[in-house]
Amino acid sequence: MSEPGGGPVLEVAGLRKVFGDLTAVEDVSFALPPGRSLAIVGESGSGKTTIARMIVGLERATAGTITACGRDRSRPARSAADRRRRGREVQIVFQDPYTSLDPRQSARDAIDEVLRLHHGWPAQRRRARVAELTDLVGLDERQARALPRALSGGQRQRVAIARALAAQPRVLILDESVAALDVSIQAQVLNLLADIRDSTGVSYVLISHDLAVVRQLTDDVIVLRRGRVVERGPTGEVLDQPRHEYTRRLRASVPRPGWKPGRGGLLAAGEDGDQDGR
Repeated sequence: MSEPGGGPVLEVAGLRKVFGDLTAVEDVSFALPPGRSLAIVGESGSGKTTIARMIVGLERATAGTITACGRDRSRPARSAADRRRRGREVQIVFQDPYTSLDPRQSARDAIDEVLRLHHGWPAQRRRARVAELTDLVGLDERQARALPRALSGGQRQRVAIARALAAQPRVLILDESVAALDVSIQAQVLNLLADIRDSTGVSYVLISHDLAVVRQLTDDVIVLRRGRVVERGPTGEVLDQPRHEYTRRLRASVPRPGWKPGRGGLLAAGEDGDQDGR
């Protein structure tokens, strides 16, 4: 899964995004090696989802470069073939899978559609691959035939993960992908994601405000505050021995036994809240 010469599978340099008179992201840089996982953390409005949207092409960067699999993707794709190629390099799984799944498509059909688009395989090979992917994410035959409305939140998220993996991406962006799930289901999906990384070598970019999830799934972390990186490093080191005051406050805001809002455990309302809803 290594890039030629052993370079990063995803590299962002000097990334900037301006919405009107608001600078949502300013001078963000990072590199993701093959098979590794990186967390981008910060509270709402810190710019982390805007970064994810720029990487996958849903937003265009004001300045800076984005390189995936050795190819520049800072500008919009020039053709349908280029868009398909980019989709085979980077995929994203959103927080709410229900809104990203077609309510008229079964789980199996949603996955098959991606296989037809990106690989053009004959029907028999696609059926076999659909079966492999649904098994990989823990969906049984009944669930694979079901429409999204008949599935639980955790099952829908498994469909979204399988659909993203159908493109065989080198990088999978997880944008708060377990935030809406119950704790027990969240743990199951996180274990699933760890197993998938081990078996496929896919690299993850995890967008999250949940430091427990970040600790479980990622190797490295960057901390955003108002669109700027204030701290970076190995996940365990940053979470256990944060150097920046903002990171320490983020860690202190995680609920613990005896934790009470308003006693140093929660950032003051409006202090660093939503700037742009991203």
